[in-house]
Amino acid sequence: MVRRESVGVIKGRYMAVQRAIIPVAGAGTRLRPHTYVVPKTLLTVADKPILGHILDGVLSAGIQEVVLVVGYKGDQVVEYVRRAYPQLQPRWVVQEEAAGLGHAIWCARQYLDGSPVLIILGDTIVEVDWTGLLCCPDNVVGVHRVDDPRRFGVVVLQDGVVSGFVEKPEEPLSDVALVGLYLIRESHWLREALEELLHRGFRTRGEYQLTDALELMRQRGACFHPFVVEGWYDCGKWETLLETNRHLLARRGNNPRLDGCAVIPPVYIAPTARIEAAVIGPYASVGESATIRLSVLRNTIVNAEAYVEAVVLEGSIIGARAVVQGRAQCLSVADESEVRQRG
Repeated sequence: MVRRESVGVIKGRYMAVQRAIIPVAGAGTRLRPHTYVVPKTLLTVADKPILGHILDGVLSAGIQEVVLVVGYKGDQVVEYVRRAYPQLQPRWVVQEEAAGLGHAIWCARQYLDGSPVLIILGDTIVEVDWTGLLCCPDNVVGVHRVDDPRRFGVVVLQDGVVSGFVEKPEEPLSDVALVGLYLIRESHWLREALEELLHRGFRTRGEYQLTDALELMRQRGACFHPFVVEGWYDCGKWETLLETNRHLLARRGNNPRLDGCAVIPPVYIAPTARIEAAVIGPYASVGESATIRLSVLRNTIVNAEAYVEAVVLEGSIIGARAVVQGRAQCLSVADESEVRQRG
């Protein structure tokens, strides 16, 4: 695999990567009930939404042009980006039909014009050496070894390069998973492969897959190098969202001191949150203008303007403007919901 320290010597030989495509159109069915009211990419982990972490990384890499492919509740994504990143002037593309990741990238085909493009999925947070990644001379796919490859697209490797792409195999030939980070050096190759898949109606698991397009590119002579991503934080399920929250808090928590409360690091507590007689942490995030009273929060995310009183919460996600009162122990409560327990 390509290690981060092995690619810097080629800096300057290849066209700089100035464009990123971020597909954020998915409905996030595995994160219901939260995604009934907010798109998956806007769910909060640590101190900001998933998309905020992704955009911070892309901008830190020096990417000048960001293309966002929106669909489900796309108006919320537009509003968030305009409010949180006023300096950014993204290109907006709408995916009218939920037909898979390959279809989402095909919707942005006008930006696959032959110049290099970075593709990063809107539900995955990665921590990488961007300089090392963007200096690789060939196509690059971010990878990470996993225990259960059946949940992911995987690559087969031979002599340090990719010799096959497979989408969520029933019987995996490899434990090297794709993490949702792709650098395509000559993007017109990808456009042509996607157009052929759609022309043929070639679907895997009922959708047009990006992995199938990459495999078609490989069969036609494109070379792909794997790039090891150690800091890969999946946000696709309730459990992995909380796991990602824990990882990010360990690095980015603010751990404030609060009078009359116990704060057990790592935590993130928004400056405008109101905390009274509570125990917060470890691994708890509290959003803007949330209120926590007489409660204990461990391994929990409480979103903006939520109200939590007289409860012990562990392994829970409380949506924005939700109200939780009583003796709940483990909850996943969507935005603007109420849970009250008496007696």
